Amino acid sequence: MVSTINGDANVPFYKELGNQGLKATDIPVVAFSVGEEELAGLDTKPLLGHLAAWNYFESIKSPGNAEFIKKWQAFTKNPKRVTNDPMEAHVIGFNMWVKAVEKVKSTDPDKVIDALPGIEAANLTGGTSKMLPNHHLTKPVFIGEIRGDGQFDVVWKTKGLVPGDAWSDFLPGSKDLEADWVTLKCGNYNKVTKKCGGHAS
Repeated sequence: MVSTINGDANVPFYKELGNQGLKATDIPVVAFSVGEEELAGLDTKPLLGHLAAWNYFESIKSPGNAEFIKKWQAFTKNPKRVTNDPMEAHVIGFNMWVKAVEKVKSTDPDKVIDALPGIEAANLTGGTSKMLPNHHLTKPVFIGEIRGDGQFDVVWKTKGLVPGDAWSDFLPGSKDLEADWVTLKCGNYNKVTKKCGGHAS
């Protein structure tokens, strides 16, 4: 089963899976938005083996991740406080913003935005992410299996970094759209009508 449940709604969903006695060996669930924060405080034993797809897991071993976890737990004064994928995204985004500000020597939003494509910053899993012309990043993708302690064991990962795409090539409403803020100066350029905004006019 693929779960697209978001945020706090994950907690009752996974609790009810456990209440019903459904195990990953019966119906494995792959989630796109359940992570360490959502699992914190839950009894994860009934959830063992269910899966999540993210660009980051706290359990990934790298010097940058170990340092970040240590600083986060010191900041929160809680050695049990977990990290998660959205936090890593903010670390990368902030560091890219700093590099763009340094490049244009300004905090003017338009200048910084124009400088972002091509900027690179270390991610917490041991690689380097890059801002693409579509304002999405290159990042690794991991599939993790829920452990009894609320962490994840990585059971699969991409060989390299995956370029983020703004529009799906498979959906009728978006397959003709392209995001390119460098050449086209548009986030929803319609390749059929050759117009920004996706409208034929």
